[in-house]
Amino acid sequence: MLTNRQLLILQLTVDDFIESAQPVGSRQLSKKPEAPFSPATIRNEMADLEEMGYLEKPHTSSGRVPSEKGYRYYVDHLLPPEKLTKEDSVRLRSIFKERVIETEELIRKSATILSDLTNYTSILLGPNTSQHAVKRFSIVPLDDRTAVAIIVTDNGHVENRLFNVPEGFTSSDIEKMVNILNERLVGTPLQHLQKMLVKETKTVLERHIRHAGVLYSSFQKAIAIEPVERLYFGGKMNMMKQPEFNDVEKMKTFFELMEQGLPAMTFFQEDVLGIHVRIGSENKENAMEDCSVITATYAAGENTTGSIAIIGPKRMDYGRVITLLDSMSKDLSNELKKLAIGSEAARRNES
Repeated sequence: MLTNRQLLILQLTVDDFIESAQPVGSRQLSKKPEAPFSPATIRNEMADLEEMGYLEKPHTSSGRVPSEKGYRYYVDHLLPPEKLTKEDSVRLRSIFKERVIETEELIRKSATILSDLTNYTSILLGPNTSQHAVKRFSIVPLDDRTAVAIIVTDNGHVENRLFNVPEGFTSSDIEKMVNILNERLVGTPLQHLQKMLVKETKTVLERHIRHAGVLYSSFQKAIAIEPVERLYFGGKMNMMKQPEFNDVEKMKTFFELMEQGLPAMTFFQEDVLGIHVRIGSENKENAMEDCSVITATYAAGENTTGSIAIIGPKRMDYGRVITLLDSMSKDLSNELKKLAIGSEAARRNES
C-alpha cells in the first residue's frame, strides 16, 4: 500500500518524465510547489518506489523514470480527468464542418487530425461493411472492354470494382443492366448480395439483354465482396519525433510492423468498448514493447462499430490522448449517424 506522499511523488515523477523525457531527480521534484519536501526525503521515497517496482533507474548516477508497473498504476489510479481545450476542440471538429459524403473519407480525415493533434501515430479500424445495404448501383464504362461497377451503401460506404465487358455489348445494354440491378437489389445487405444477385436478376437480365450470361458472369465475379478489415493510418512518421525512437533498429522494427498488413487485433482488442489502455508488454507484438496503445470505439450505424487507436511511447501524454479519443469517438459516431440518415433520406426521395 502506497502512502499519500509516495502517491504524490509517483504522480509528479510520471508527469515530469512525460513532459521532459529526462530522468527525474529528487532535487528536481523538491523545487515543485506541490512537493514541499526536502531532496533527501524525496530521494528516500523514490528509492522505496524503485524497490516496489514503480520506478526504475536507467543509469547508476541518473534520476529515475517510471517503470511499466508505475505507468499502469498512474493510468489506473492517479490520472487526473482533463477537459478538452478550446483549441483542441476547434481543430478536432474542423473535419466535421467540411462536406463529406463517404464514410471512408470521414474516417481517413479523423485519423489524420488525431495524429496531427497528438504527434503520435493514429489508426482507425473501419466498421464492418457487410451489413450495409445497397443504396445504388452505377456502372461507368472506361473503354470498349472495361467498366467500373460502383456500389453505394446506405451508410455512405462506396465499393468500386473493375470488370470486363464482353465484346458486342453496348452502352444501352449497360444502362438496362443498371436499371435492373437498382430495381431488384436496392436495400440488399452486402453480405447477401451474391445470393440475391442470382435469385433476383439473372433471369431478368437474360430476358432483356442478348447474351447477358457472359456479362452477368463477369459482373458477378467483380462484386464478390469479402469482409475486409480496413485500417486507416495517420502520422506513421510521428514516432520518429519521440526520443525513445532515436534508435534506428527500434524505428525499423516499428515501421515493419505498420507495413506488414497484420490483422487489426494486433492494435485493437475484440469486444472492448469505451477507452482502453495497453502499456508496453501488454501489447501482443514484441515490436510494441516500448509503446503504449490507447483505443476507443465509435458507432457506425445500427449494431455496427469501429475502433480508434493512438500509438505512442510509454511516456505518452495519457490524460490528453484519452480526452481527445473520448471526444473524437463521440463526434465521429454522431457524424456517421447523420451521414447514414442523410443517405437514407436521399434514397427515399429517389424512390
